[in-house]
Amino acid sequence: MYLVMLHYIQPLEIVDRWRDAHRAFLDRHYASGDFLLSGPKVPRTGGVIMVKDVGAERLKQIFEQDPFQQQRIAEYEIVEFSPVKHRPEFRDLV
Repeated sequence: MYLVMLHYIQPLEIVDRWRDAHRAFLDRHYASGDFLLSGPKVPRTGGVIMVKDVGAERLKQIFEQDPFQQQRIAEYEIVEFSPVKHRPEFRDLV
């Protein structure tokens, strides 16, 4: 499983111009089952996306499609982790 943290490197005015395209990207990957949750950081300096274990190469391919990366709006920090404890209702996610 991956925790992907986006750090905006452009002003919010530019982030906002590309927000709809970024959200369409998110929607495609929710539909495919790759993404589990996402949202903006507080304060709004970037965002966080939790991704199923899709493998490092597939993860790279996925984020190459993100308009925020294509337009150099955000930098990405990827943390791979192995969840060993979870609530029972999350069993199918891990």
